[in-house]
Amino acid sequence: MDVGYERLTARIAECAAGEIGISTISFAEVAYGTYVGKPPSPEVLDAFIDAIPLIAFDEAAARAYARLPFKRARFDRLLAAHALSIGATVITANLADFTDVPGLAVEDWTR
Repeated sequence: MDVGYERLTARIAECAAGEIGISTISFAEVAYGTYVGKPPSPEVLDAFIDAIPLIAFDEAAARAYARLPFKRARFDRLLAAHALSIGATVITANLADFTDVPGLAVEDWTR
């Protein structure tokens, strides 16, 4: 098993119920990958969603998105806006994708 993956799963296990969630934007991105045959498998994706609740992208997130600069991929902008609108921290192994977003908290749990 990958060391980064082990660190990530250990950090998730430390979280109390309701302390973490996954944006419906992230879910859409991962579910698309699953649909086209990339990991994770549909069973693993379903188990993940059963364990970690989805957080809906709502009007506040859409308004935050409208105010962001468009320098990177749209999924990254949508995720950043969603996190900003609910005061959440983005957990990612790709910190560089989010460093130009003012006020956004970003952490890498794989290191």
